[in-house]
Amino acid sequence: MNGFLIDLDGTLYRGHEPIPGAAAFLQWLQQEQLPYLLVTNNSSRTPDQVAEHLQALGMEVPAAAVYTSSQAAAQYLTEQRAGQRVHMIGEDGLRIALDAAGFALDETTPDYVVQGIDRSFTYGKLTEAVRHLKHGATYVLTNPDRMLPSDGGLMPGAGSLAAAITAASGVEPVVIGKPSPIIMAYAIERLGLPAADVWVIGDNVHTDIRGGAMAGCRTALVLTGVATPDNVHEQLASAGLTPDLVCTDLPQFIAQLNDCR
Repeated sequence: MNGFLIDLDGTLYRGHEPIPGAAAFLQWLQQEQLPYLLVTNNSSRTPDQVAEHLQALGMEVPAAAVYTSSQAAAQYLTEQRAGQRVHMIGEDGLRIALDAAGFALDETTPDYVVQGIDRSFTYGKLTEAVRHLKHGATYVLTNPDRMLPSDGGLMPGAGSLAAAITAASGVEPVVIGKPSPIIMAYAIERLGLPAADVWVIGDNVHTDIRGGAMAGCRTALVLTGVATPDNVHEQLASAGLTPDLVCTDLPQFIAQLNDCR
C-alpha cells in the first residue's frame, strides 16, 4: 500500500483559490482508504485552522490529517529535553503548538529561540532574539522558506527573517520544515509506512521534492504552484533533482500512478 505526504499551498490551493482537481484528489484518497498526511511549512496556522480553510475551499479534511512545521518544531524540542523555556517569534500556529507541548514562553532567560513566520516582525524583536542567542539559547527555525505566495503576490517568509537573525547573531538555526529530514521523518512515522512506500507530492522542487528524495520517498512534482509548465525545466536544473513523476496537476498524478502499478 502507498501512503502520501501532500503539500498545501501551490498543490491543493493558491491563497484563497482551490486548485482544480484538488478536492477530487482528496476524495479519491479517502474512497480508496489510502493513508495520507497534509504536510505544510506554514507555521502560522493550527491544524484546525488549516482544516477550516480547506473546508471553505470545498475540501473536507480532518485536522488530524494535517501536520505543520510548528507541530514538528514542538515535537523536536520535546525530544531534546534540554529545557522548557522558549522565546518565540511567530504567530498563533506556533504559539499554540508550543503551549500544547508544555513549553513556557520566557522573554528573559530562554533555552530556545523558536522562530517562524511573523508578520509583525520588528527591529526590537530582532534585537531580542540576537541577545538570547548570544547568551547561549538554541536557535530553532520552523521552516526555511524565504518567500511565500499570497493573494497580492510574493511576500517574505520565515527564512527571510531567519537570514537577518543569523547575520546579526552568527548562529545558524536547526531547520525543522521541508526539505529538512526532521519534519520528513516525523511525517513518515505518522503514516506508519516504510519511506519507500510513501509518495511526496508538491509544487516546490527545492522543498517538497528535495525533502522527499532525501527521506527515501518517491516524489511527484505538480506544476500548479512554484513549478509551472513554463519554468519546470529551469526549476529542475537549479535544484539538480529529477522527481519520479512530473504531472500537470493532481488528476494527472492519479493517472500516472495507476500506470505505475
